[in-house]
Amino acid sequence: MSDFFSSNLVLVQSTLSGLILALSIQVPLRMGVFSFAGAGSYGIGAYAAGILVLRYEFGALTAIALTVVGTAVIGFLLGAVISKLNGLYLAMATVAFDLIISVVAINGGELTGASTGLFGILTDFTMTQMVALTVAALALVAMSEVGRLGRRVDTVRDDPELAASMGINVRRYRLSAFVASGALGGLAGAMNVLVRSTVGPLDIGFGLIVLALTMIIVGGSRSWKGALIGAVIFTWLPDLLTVIGEWQELVYGVIVAIAAILLPRGIYGVLQDGWRWAQRTRRDRRAAARGGPVVDDDGGLRPQEDEAAVLVARAAEAPERELDQLSSRSQGAS
Repeated sequence: MSDFFSSNLVLVQSTLSGLILALSIQVPLRMGVFSFAGAGSYGIGAYAAGILVLRYEFGALTAIALTVVGTAVIGFLLGAVISKLNGLYLAMATVAFDLIISVVAINGGELTGASTGLFGILTDFTMTQMVALTVAALALVAMSEVGRLGRRVDTVRDDPELAASMGINVRRYRLSAFVASGALGGLAGAMNVLVRSTVGPLDIGFGLIVLALTMIIVGGSRSWKGALIGAVIFTWLPDLLTVIGEWQELVYGVIVAIAAILLPRGIYGVLQDGWRWAQRTRRDRRAAARGGPVVDDDGGLRPQEDEAAVLVARAAEAPERELDQLSSRSQGAS
């Protein structure tokens, strides 16, 4: 196991940073905010952490902390400016933000390394610290999917007017989506540059949006588990498809097309439906063995198949019994 981990360390690190990147876009989408600003925050986080370590000799965790706070603040300011936009207009505004970050990185001169980027970003950042930060981020995202907060998020996404009528501050939730997206994107970029020790303009930009959306669409957009599934697939799949060379892009396109058409809820949605079906089947069998009624998923009662057959048979026999009773009465009267 240790040999496998050591030989695939780069892939494991890429999986963790890719997962946090996917979450930076999945969290706003789950709240009904079509924002791709997480990719831009990823670029800011990568360059900011690299500059803090390389130019100002900050420690790894200090650089990450400052980066996450900075990208969260930038996310809040961006949300305050464009939060009134919706749908396609909001998406295009955040895409423009991502492209602006790429242009700034290229034209940043000595600070950003211009078109060559930054190299030799060596720190004391360990794999244990990377795993701990990833688990902490996952725990916070998972908390937003359950309980009262999860129900409020679902309401804000599905029906903002209803949410507002219930006293939910929709604008505050939308701003929090930008803040969370910025913090997660900055964390992903900072961790990635500290384990790779280099960052350049080609490592950020529109390609990150495509990668994150691919992970979310295939894995599932309604839960962090879907983002995890997508991150694992599209981090390890290129290594498995090296044998087909330039045909990899075609395979990716086919996978995404199949997922979008046949699996609208992603792989996690299919697994969730399968689990519910297995639970329902097991519950029905137990109820049948006890001879009791079978409970539907919505809490209602439905008769078992043998009970339904008995009821049908009794209904069919009822007219015959009534005729027999009438004939016997007429014979007795005569």
